Amino acid sequence: MILSHYLTGLMMGLSLILAIGAQNAFVLRQGLLRQHVLAICLACSLSDALLILLGVTSLRQVAALMPWLDPAMRYGGAAFLLWYAAKSLHSALRSEAALVLKAEAAQPFWPTLLTCLALTWLNPHVYLDTVLLLGTLSTRFPGGELTFAFGAMTASFLFFFALGYGAAWLRPVFARPLA
Repeated sequence: MILSHYLTGLMMGLSLILAIGAQNAFVLRQGLLRQHVLAICLACSLSDALLILLGVTSLRQVAALMPWLDPAMRYGGAAFLLWYAAKSLHSALRSEAALVLKAEAAQPFWPTLLTCLALTWLNPHVYLDTVLLLGTLSTRFPGGELTFAFGAMTASFLFFFALGYGAAWLRPVFARPLA
């Protein structure tokens, strides 16, 4: 049962984080440039972990006060994800741009880290995904919420480090407009 909660958290975490938004594009860019990759991946992963923990530990109490919130968030979140997936697919099919990175001088560490944190903490989608959607889904596992959360946190760490450090291998892929 515990493994099932962990795997559900892992899979849900991965499914939500795979959409390339501003934060993921920034991590990808830093990985392609090979600049401050460890710090950027760690900042994103730890931020997600904190937000997931907040959603999993707090959403049940909020839902107890407002019982309509759980189904509203579940169905509203599902509708949002379907809309966002359709929009992303439409954009990907119509795009002809390629990601071309010019050789750049190394950017200073602190401004780069602050940009990463701003893209993370000022992004409303991160709250929807981590606090609301994952928090709501965790309520399906009474007593196993933290195991579910640990699975979702693992997904964040796996994804950000794979994206940041795997970017070097993706350089030729992103040079093509289809990518």
